[in-house]
Amino acid sequence: MSAHERLCVALDVETLDEAEALAARLTGEVGYFKVGLELFAAHGPEAVRAIGAHGPVFLDIKLHDIPTQVGRTARRVGALQVGLLTVHASGGSAMVRAAVEGLADGGGTGRVLAVTVLTSMSEQDLADVNAPGAATQVPALARLATAAGAPGLVCAPRDLPLVRDAVGEEAYLVTPGIRPAGSGEDDHARAATPAQAVADGADLLVVGRPITRAADPAAAARALAAELP
Repeated sequence: MSAHERLCVALDVETLDEAEALAARLTGEVGYFKVGLELFAAHGPEAVRAIGAHGPVFLDIKLHDIPTQVGRTARRVGALQVGLLTVHASGGSAMVRAAVEGLADGGGTGRVLAVTVLTSMSEQDLADVNAPGAATQVPALARLATAAGAPGLVCAPRDLPLVRDAVGEEAYLVTPGIRPAGSGEDDHARAATPAQAVADGADLLVVGRPITRAADPAAAARALAAELP
């Protein structure tokens, strides 16, 4: 896998026009384009189709509902031919399995990614909701999701070693919260640099503002790729 293929740019912008303009500038510079909740809520499947013209789409809508509803939704998503689709691992084995089966039933060839713990959650957040800390909860959710058939997982950069140790080398690990060396963490309580994340086992790095808010997004993407080992 080349360095630029390890990058996914988060198109977390308000309009489809903005997203398409960014995707056009970044075609060939990144491995995936992430369509998140805001863009999907505003433009629905059309956002996936439009961005998909520029490269593989990572549909990050974090499905979390009863298995029947998640399975039916994943089947619809399968028809859109997305490369990646997120669900919450905390939805349980049956829900994760329904997503995997639904995506395939809809004709999709992409991968389901199970989200362990959001990168915006700190250890204090977990303590406040009486949940076990990341060191306990994240590996447990990772094992649950992969046992249910999820080929990939989403986890915070600092949880990568825990997850690799829990599920082995075959799982496809995706991590947001990636920031160039010397930059701030923004909304991510547990961020990391690109080089550190790859060294710790990440396969795909999700990057938003350091690329999308740069004066030259393509140059910013190339600079991030250059940081990778």
